[in-house]
This record gives sequence, C-alpha cells and structure tokens, in this order.
Amino acid sequence: MYLHMVQRHFWLRRIEKAWRGKSVVWLSGVRRAGKTVLCQSLPGVEYFDCELPRTRRMLEDPESFLEPLRGKRVVLDEIHRLDNPSELLKIAADHYPSVRVLATGSSTLGASRKFRDTLTGRKAQVWLTPMCLADLADFPHSGMERRILHGGLPPFFLSERIPEKSFLEWMDAFWARDIQELFSVGKRASFMKFAELLLAQSGGMFEASAFAGPCEASRPTIANYLAILEETFVAHVLRPFTSRISTEIVSAPRVYAFDTGFVCHYRDWNALRPDDFGLMWEHVVLNEIHALIQDRRIRYWRDKHGHEMDFVLAARGRPPLAIECKRTASNFIPANVMAFHATYPRAEFAVVANDVKEPFKRRYEQASVTFAGLDWLGTRLKEKG
Repeated sequence: MYLHMVQRHFWLRRIEKAWRGKSVVWLSGVRRAGKTVLCQSLPGVEYFDCELPRTRRMLEDPESFLEPLRGKRVVLDEIHRLDNPSELLKIAADHYPSVRVLATGSSTLGASRKFRDTLTGRKAQVWLTPMCLADLADFPHSGMERRILHGGLPPFFLSERIPEKSFLEWMDAFWARDIQELFSVGKRASFMKFAELLLAQSGGMFEASAFAGPCEASRPTIANYLAILEETFVAHVLRPFTSRISTEIVSAPRVYAFDTGFVCHYRDWNALRPDDFGLMWEHVVLNEIHALIQDRRIRYWRDKHGHEMDFVLAARGRPPLAIECKRTASNFIPANVMAFHATYPRAEFAVVANDVKEPFKRRYEQASVTFAGLDWLGTRLKEKG
C-alpha cells in the first residue's frame, strides 16, 4: 500500500519526455519492477488492465475504443494479453495521434510471438529498470546495502526483512506468466535450473557448454534459454569491446543478472563481505548505466593477460569511456587502465566507487582517470530516448 504513495520522479519525467516525441510509448521491465504503480501515478490517465476479460472485449474493436479517447492519456497495462496487441498500437499511432498511449509489458516488444509488428518508427520506448540512484531519493529506507540485499524491485526493497519467499514466488510467476505465455519452452525443470544457475553465477564469463550438463539440455537449447532471459530483461549479455587484435578477448560474453537481490538470494548471502559488496557494486553500476542511457549495448574489455575493464561505452565517432567499479577508491590499481590505454590512447577513464562523494582526477602516465560516485554517471552520460 505504501508503494502507491511513492512518486518516482525520474521515471515520470522520462515517460513525459517520451510522449513529447511519440504518441505511443512502450514501457517494459521485469515483473514487479513497478510498471503498474508508475502508470497509475501519471496525472490524468485512464487506466485499462488488459488482464481483465472485460477490458479485452472492449479492445476487440480498436477504432470504437480509441474514438472517444481523443486528446486523452491512456494506459494499456499488460497489453500482451490481447490476441493482436500490435494492431491496436499501430492504429493508435497512425490514426489517433492525439491519444497518448502508454502500453506495458514484461519483455521487449518483439519477444512475443503475438507481436506481428514491432512498430518501428511509430513508438518511443522506456525501459523501467530495477531501482536506480534517483529512486533511492524517492523511497524510504534508502541505503546501498539494503538496495543490494533486498534488490531493486520496489516491493522487495520496501519489505522489512530480506524477502526470501518473494524471490521464489517471483520465479514461479516468471515461468507461468512470462515464459509459458510468450515463448515456446517445453521443459520447466531444465529452463528454471538454467535461470537459477545464471543468477548464482552472475557477472562471470559465459560458456553454454558449462550449463548443458547440469541443465540436461543441449548447447543450442542453452543458447536459446539465454536469448529468452535476455529478451525478458532477466539477463544482460555483454559482448567484448575489441579491435580484434591478437591479445584481446573477442568473442566470449559476460552475463549479468537483472537484480542484485536475486543474485544474493541464489548465492545464499544475507550479509555482504567486502568482496561480495564489490561484485554486487558492479551490478549496481551496470543498472545505473541502463537506467540513464536506456541502451543495452554496453561492452566489457579483457585481454589475454588478464587485464580487464568492467564496462566500455563506445559511441560512433567518439572516444570510448572505460569504467572500473570499485567498492572503495583505495582499491584501485592502475594496471588495467594502463593496458587499455596502450591500445586505445584516446579513451576516457572513470573509476566509479561507492565511497567517493566528490569527483576528482588523477593521472597515471598519459592516462587521466576520473574517480567519482554513482551520481556522477547521471551528469556524464547523455540520456537517450
């Protein structure tokens, strides 16, 4: 109940900005990320829950439904429950541009076989990630350790204790409501085993053959499972940043789980040691980048000597920004930066550390490194969409 009183200002502004660009906005995000509550907190919206049979019957004739809504704001929650959701959104975009439509779903628009048209050019997209730094300013009980252990799904974050039972219930609902209804996956035990292993091993290098035996599935099936988890925002696949020189890792991806709470749950962590915090801090920084730039095309870098940059952001025609994530700035050792700089001398470098309150710079030979906290990312990264 208290969740309905929270105004998530960062996301409300992002939706308003998206509506200024397109009349149809697709709001995606995992189950329990807060899509419904966020939609209902928008001023002046008419809300329709597509899980209700009565609502689905109303939407069988899109023109009759949209005609009296001209000039209004409409939320179509869980729109993938419709038989042909893309038809309704296409008609709204093409013939009723004065109707501002916000449609929600748990996956990317093209993930479901129900979507026969991904509405390219007709929609704007907003991806509601687990709670970012701006959300912590809006929610009570703010604190990074709580955010890591409870996770970034608002009802889980707000629970008095670490919501162990809720993690399990979420996984059951994910299978029943998202996987079964949107994808053709036959073996529950195999798929769920893979999902649990991926959550427990989050942040590591991914090799499909390592999962095939424990999950009793073929390598191609494991690759398909990973693609489904990526489409539903439960896994984030980071490809290597590379110029394809002989010393770089060029193909092996790293895979991160969508939420720190689930990773801690499947690692059986109820408290964080310093090394545990460091690994989860990587996840927090990645989530912040996702929230800010609304783009999953983030890379990592590693060479065959073991040097590594956690995240690399590379826009065409601009120097790459290479980021290391550290629990404390004092943990930084410049060897990784120096190795990356030797290959990419125009690169920018940042160390994002939990204990840095005011940004500062240090130089290591020719490489200049910015040390900053999580809030610095909001001023450094340009928002997209």
